[in-house]
Amino acid sequence: MTPHEGDTPFRTFILKVANRCNIDCDYCYVFNSADQAWRGLPARMSVSVAREAGQRIGEHASAHGLRGVHVVLHGGEPLLAGPRHMGELLCAVREGVPAGTEIHFELQTNGTLLTDPWLDLFERYEVVVGVSLDGPPDANDRHRLTHTSRSSVASAVRGIELLRSRPHLFAGLLAVVDLVNDPVVVHDYLASFEPPVIDFNLPHGTHDDPPQRDDPTVPEYGLWMSRVYDTWLTRPQHRHSVRMLEDIVALSSGVRGSVETLGLAPPTSVVIESDGSIEGVDTLRSVEEGASWLGFDVIEHSFDQVLRHPKLLHRQYGKAALAEQCQNCPLVEVCGGGYLPHRFSTARNYRNPSVYCADLEFLIRHVQGSLSQHGWDAHAPTGPPS
Repeated sequence: MTPHEGDTPFRTFILKVANRCNIDCDYCYVFNSADQAWRGLPARMSVSVAREAGQRIGEHASAHGLRGVHVVLHGGEPLLAGPRHMGELLCAVREGVPAGTEIHFELQTNGTLLTDPWLDLFERYEVVVGVSLDGPPDANDRHRLTHTSRSSVASAVRGIELLRSRPHLFAGLLAVVDLVNDPVVVHDYLASFEPPVIDFNLPHGTHDDPPQRDDPTVPEYGLWMSRVYDTWLTRPQHRHSVRMLEDIVALSSGVRGSVETLGLAPPTSVVIESDGSIEGVDTLRSVEEGASWLGFDVIEHSFDQVLRHPKLLHRQYGKAALAEQCQNCPLVEVCGGGYLPHRFSTARNYRNPSVYCADLEFLIRHVQGSLSQHGWDAHAPTGPPS
């Protein structure tokens, strides 16, 4: 299929290589949300599906002249696929991508199953690894317990320490914000592992099922993240980035961000399920049954066809896809209207401001205000001064 002029191609391909998990996070959008599609999906991706996915990725890369693509191994818990099978999946995907396109493998795990043989495999295929951890034991165990309600922290920390022995494979840490936890304690605990990056995700919530707050009139999540920002700036001994905060700085400077939760640039990621079916934004499972389904798969459909799917056309529209309130907001170039699932309501679908609108406004203004004190110009084409 010939690409449509103006379409932004996919550059990140998220492969659900395992559709089960060895821990039971209560906020998980795969297993503990409105959509229970996982029950009908294969427990792990077959080599034949991975081969088809690799060929489709290669086809898309060639059609759009992409010099590099990212392939993210995800789940569930991707390490449940097993090292031998994972090696076969990696080989199958790599074979489909043309030699002129560099392939960057990434993997997101809870860290509990990491071993030296896994790291040997990742060395072979140059797979960098991110680990999910919400903070110190009391913070992490509030949501991330095993299926027998036991702590997962010791196993996760053991995995992180093993990963630190090969720092070139360590991609960073990912935490979900919980207002109960002290943001300074969480930041400093995660930073103690010397990750290159710390990501913070806001809990999934919609206008029908909003995130937990103590006081709905206060931008509590914005306040929480602003304390992370202040702490991050005052810890010169740490060299990690905090992706959400760096994206706010970049977008405020007119530079494109790195994630699809902020900014107006069309998202460039797509999800391939363990059976080969394709989803645009898999976190839409947290919204309602079938919200992420497209009816496409890597056997029958190209990624250029996926780009033109009616459910994904909003990704190309930028500001025009947002609620009128967002279109007229002076911060829209930075917040981008918020993450798509956070805009949902049954009454107006996705044409709403984010449920985190006030939080994002507070955080963006806090970051910009802090930077302006150091002579930063919000209209400058480059980032703030160091």
